[in-house]
Amino acid sequence: MGLTVPRAIGGAVVRNRIKRRFREAFRIHRAEFVGPWDIVINPRRAALDAPFSEIERALQRVIEKCGH
Repeated sequence: MGLTVPRAIGGAVVRNRIKRRFREAFRIHRAEFVGPWDIVINPRRAALDAPFSEIERALQRVIEKCGH
């Protein structure tokens, strides 16, 4: 999974922290993604302060919308 966070969100430290949080949420739920998927995540700065459980719930909603 490639994840790009726009520079407008913040400096490298901020962008890398957001990337790590999304990669971990994806790693935990990877088994729920069946089939070949291209996933585009457009994080906002709020993702930096959001509880990890909220990021996981958002990813779960994406999985449900895809019909899995």
